[in-house]
Amino acid sequence: METKQPNLLVIDGMALLFRAFYATAVSKQFMYNESGLPTNGVQGMLRHIFAAMRQSQPTHTVICWDMGSQTFRNELFDGYKAGRTAPPEEMIPQFDLAKEVAEAFGFVNIGVPGFEADDCIGTITTRLTSDLNTTVLSGDKDLLQLIHPKNEVWIMQKGYGNYKRYDEATFYAEMGITPSQFIDVKALMGDTSDGYPGVRGIGEKTALKLIQEFETIDGVLANLDQLKPAQQKKIAEDRDMLFLSQKLAAIHTDVPLEIDYERCLFRGFSKEMSDACMHYGLKTVQRDIEV
Repeated sequence: METKQPNLLVIDGMALLFRAFYATAVSKQFMYNESGLPTNGVQGMLRHIFAAMRQSQPTHTVICWDMGSQTFRNELFDGYKAGRTAPPEEMIPQFDLAKEVAEAFGFVNIGVPGFEADDCIGTITTRLTSDLNTTVLSGDKDLLQLIHPKNEVWIMQKGYGNYKRYDEATFYAEMGITPSQFIDVKALMGDTSDGYPGVRGIGEKTALKLIQEFETIDGVLANLDQLKPAQQKKIAEDRDMLFLSQKLAAIHTDVPLEIDYERCLFRGFSKEMSDACMHYGLKTVQRDIEV
């Protein structure tokens, strides 16, 4: 009998939770359980996970989480994510509930204070390359920098089970750069949602073109005389912020974390999952589980 190729599905828990919450929050479908807790984000998150599992057929799974809002990036730059609004009150109890339910379903939760979920995902997918293939599930394109021969990144689109699947070839076909060069593109253009500006006045199209032509930020700086005068001026004025943005854009791949393979093994849809649905009042998920 053919042995299945080991494959770890690495889930960006916060990205899935937020996406699921806002998909139903617009119509106020918060789905309160018998304890009075809203469950729309948690139920949608689980449905996203199960849809991806049915397609990727993982042998192992792990869910990565942010652990509070302060990370090493806030120490580098005060303005990092400073403009983000507080989550709605119906969302707040679902942060802890999501982790509790995930554990009840047999998933392993990983989060390290001082680092983002992205950094944990980067560390896991970089560290495990000799042991198994990995697939990252998220809605966050920042994670595309982690693509390598044994790691794909699936970016969620509208609906359940609908993804843009990126490997090295599809990423290059779309962007014309390598995944690691994406860090320098982000450094040049900045990221409004994360609150770092990059070089003011340089957008995604220009940033992409510069890295396609000169390969790295160092390459751009070494060839400044070839750029338009306006671009030269912008880069010269924001040079320090450019290097800081590069540090903020790069996912940290050396987070001090331990991962237990055996605990990450996926043993199939089980009665325990069905029992957890009953316990937490997750009626929508209950219908979605094959036992």
